[in-house]
Amino acid sequence: MSQNEILMIIATFLISAAIMIPVGYILRKKIAESKIQSAENEARRLLENASIEAENKKKEEIFKAKEEILQNRNELDKEIKERRGEIALQEKRIIQKEESLERKNENLEKREKEVEKKHQEIDEQKKTLEEVFNRQMLELQRISGLSKEDAKKQILEELDKKITSEKANLIRDLDAKAKEDAVKNAREIIGFAIQKCAADHTSETTVSVVALPNDDMKGRIIGREGRNIKALETLTGIDLIIDDTPEAVILSGFDPLRREVAKIALEKLIEDGRIHPAKIEEMVEKAKEEVEASIKSEGERAMLETGVNGLPPDLVKLIGKLKYRTSYGQNVLNHSIEVSNLARIMAEEIGVNPKIARRAGLLHDIGKALDHDMEGTHVEIGVEVLKKFKENELVINAVEAHHGDVEPKTIEAILVQAADAISASRPGARRETLETYIKRLEKLEEIADSFEGVEKSFAIQAGREVRLIVKPDKISDDEMVIMARNVAKKVEDEMEYPGQIKVNVIRETRAIEYAK
Repeated sequence: MSQNEILMIIATFLISAAIMIPVGYILRKKIAESKIQSAENEARRLLENASIEAENKKKEEIFKAKEEILQNRNELDKEIKERRGEIALQEKRIIQKEESLERKNENLEKREKEVEKKHQEIDEQKKTLEEVFNRQMLELQRISGLSKEDAKKQILEELDKKITSEKANLIRDLDAKAKEDAVKNAREIIGFAIQKCAADHTSETTVSVVALPNDDMKGRIIGREGRNIKALETLTGIDLIIDDTPEAVILSGFDPLRREVAKIALEKLIEDGRIHPAKIEEMVEKAKEEVEASIKSEGERAMLETGVNGLPPDLVKLIGKLKYRTSYGQNVLNHSIEVSNLARIMAEEIGVNPKIARRAGLLHDIGKALDHDMEGTHVEIGVEVLKKFKENELVINAVEAHHGDVEPKTIEAILVQAADAISASRPGARRETLETYIKRLEKLEEIADSFEGVEKSFAIQAGREVRLIVKPDKISDDEMVIMARNVAKKVEDEMEYPGQIKVNVIRETRAIEYAK
């Protein structure tokens, strides 16, 4: 093909394309408009159908709701009718109950009137009986010649005599029975315990004597212008008495521990020969060390003699310190050892725990090692010390109860009380002043004379017995038994004493006649 033909073809194609494009656009537009119109028509139709269906649905729901409302109304009417029936029934019952209560009230009012009438009748009968009783009492008093009070007094006196006689007989029987069973066994046990245990009771109370090689030593002890004796007294707290006593110096003081320190220091100074304030201070310190060692040694000895083990070292020292403590002239350490052994022996005899008994016996006066330095009784201090060292509760109770401050909880505690009394009441165990002794005798006789019917009273046997001679016309044999018990109880309540006091009531009836 020629070039012109080709160009013609191309030109024709281009012209055709230019004509077809607008025509295609117009066709597509018309087709789209047709589809839109069709869709709008379809939508309009669907809306109309939906509106019809909604209306139908609405009518259907309204109908159902009306049916449900009608049904609920019928049920409610039925329930209201039932409730009204129940209420009517309850009202009927309430009316019946009210009628019943009214009838009961009427009956009660009738009964009240009847009871009131009976009370009036009873009061009238009571007045009548009282009048009859008074007339009878007056007639009885006229016949017997006694007033009402006199008759009552006479009956009570007879009854009192009868009861007194019965009480006296009962006390005699019980005492006799108890003594038959207890006295013999108790004496055997205590006698056996005392026989197996003996201790040196007495101790120096206020003074110690230091022997001198010669009288020239007295001047050296005094020193220039008394400086040596002043230094020794200041360091030890003990008074040195240097008098005309040949070859002896007396150390005076109420603290046995300080007195022992002064004695050892002075003996060392005499042995050394060099006596001046510096040396005195050195020897006092050495003496204190020796006393400390002695205290520990004495505590260990006490543990060994009593068989008590496991005590803390500080408690052992307190026990050893009792060596330098006295009570009524009695060495407290020896007393504690003896009480421990006595309690142990008696515990073994009657079959209770001997370990608790001997431990409590050894520790019962431990408070006396501190009672000069602390406030309170030796019992309170001892209990506080033992609690501090976490001692056995049974041992603490025995220590606290050994003077009756609390009730003993165990047999061992009672044995410690008995052992303490035995050790303290031994001959020579305690030294009492004459004034104390006389006061005790006077108090005994004063208590005895305070009882009605006592003619004379005598405190005898160093205050271990009081004898009462009663008036036979005022005190009967039965009343005499009661009086002995009452006197003993009053002595226990008002006096403090070691051991026991025997109350001996004597009633003597004499018949006197003269031959002419």
